[in-house]
Amino acid sequence: MAILEEPIKEPVNVKNYIGGDWTESKGKLQDVVNPADGKVIARVPISTADELGDAVLAAKDAFPDWRRTTPLARSRLLFRLKELMEKNFEEVSRIQSQEHGKCIDESRGETRRGIENVEVACGIPTLMQGYCSEDVASGIDEWTLPTPLGVFGIIGPFNFPWMIPLWSAPYAVATGNCVIIKPSSEVPISQMRLAELVEEAGFPPGVWNVVNGGTSVVGAMLDHHEIRGITFVGSTPTGKDVVYRRCGETGKRVIAQCGAKNFMTIMPDCDVDRTISAMMTSFFGNTGQRCLAAANAVIVGDDGFYKPFVDKVIERAAAIKIGYGLDESVQMGPLRDKQKKDKVCRYIELGVKEGAKLRLDGRNFAVSRDYPDICFLGPTIFEGVQPNMRIGSEEIFGPVMSILRAKNLDQAIQMSNASPFGNGHSIFTNDGKSAREFQYNIESGNVGINVGITAPVAFFPFSGMKDSFFGVLHTQGREAVRFFTESKVVIQRWF
Repeated sequence: MAILEEPIKEPVNVKNYIGGDWTESKGKLQDVVNPADGKVIARVPISTADELGDAVLAAKDAFPDWRRTTPLARSRLLFRLKELMEKNFEEVSRIQSQEHGKCIDESRGETRRGIENVEVACGIPTLMQGYCSEDVASGIDEWTLPTPLGVFGIIGPFNFPWMIPLWSAPYAVATGNCVIIKPSSEVPISQMRLAELVEEAGFPPGVWNVVNGGTSVVGAMLDHHEIRGITFVGSTPTGKDVVYRRCGETGKRVIAQCGAKNFMTIMPDCDVDRTISAMMTSFFGNTGQRCLAAANAVIVGDDGFYKPFVDKVIERAAAIKIGYGLDESVQMGPLRDKQKKDKVCRYIELGVKEGAKLRLDGRNFAVSRDYPDICFLGPTIFEGVQPNMRIGSEEIFGPVMSILRAKNLDQAIQMSNASPFGNGHSIFTNDGKSAREFQYNIESGNVGINVGITAPVAFFPFSGMKDSFFGVLHTQGREAVRFFTESKVVIQRWF
């Protein structure tokens, strides 16, 4: 077995971070397992609703002083946090690979994207400026003042344990609010390490809190009257039917970023080699466990283009090296756990029953004998998929490519728009007219033109449409600043 630099040497006892103190939870402990080698790397508590209540009290107590802290002073703490993130860049990246399974370069990219959100939030002295007008009426002036609201809850998913809470938390605290982060109990170590860096940066107690747990903590967040808003990333059923609904019932503002079934349209005038390279990253990067991963490849063109193109795609996918993500030569790691692998395998079996042609079977793959194959699965490719098949319409969240055919661009757009999801559709073409027609007509919050992973940078919002997003404003950038503040309008006259 290759000697790999693992930052987690012994199982970590994960604690909650409440009011500036690291506390042992009263909840039941469960194991966190490295999906690559099956070893226990941590024990995480499933905290109680009362412990969430303790975090709310700590955040509420910290809020008045934190709100009065000047934007410049808050920004300096964020700059200090960014400095510590850079200093510990490789360590936190390796933690992500150990607890999630993704390749180390993917983890480094995730770390960088998280840091970039802190960098953008450092500009809060200007991002949070209001505006005013004199003499809106005789002797009357008027101001709009962005005002923080109090305590916010942030619910993170398993697939990006470091980055996704950072789509929200830096903007929340930069604008003068306090946060409680609930990481996925499957991958809690990244957020524990981040909270340690927050503490080292000097944030006041209670401004940044972490409570580990499951549905009991989420339910307590949704019900607690002192939590003013929630940001969530996860599945559509949970986001729509639980988070969005209950935030509406309790009067909370909400950002719920949910599931996807992303379509990638491939035109016959595309740059073939670059398109296929982008496809490998989009369909199989992060082992397909990405809400912006392409799922359906819609190929436009006759057999003269289609057949050699698909053969090249299959050849490239079959050559992807699978293994432990901390091995620099590995291109795809395991799925997060056996249950997720089993779910994807059931979809592969379903695709065969539905009549799709299985061109590359991910259940037959090569991985080093040093690692158990409990969570590993290779790239899978189906041809002859129809949009109404379950493998063509449901979110699989694994390394499965479904290939569909369209007669022309209009039909490809119609296929994409017929999906209830609208997260990240893309087109590969060298024709500007086709690109503009696609951009204009596609129903997707994030749109890629010769870009396979339509992930906005930190100073643009992470968008979404239809069943992929519930809310009005989005995480990241100026929209996040707007979400975490309310516009207080002051109308003033002096006699």
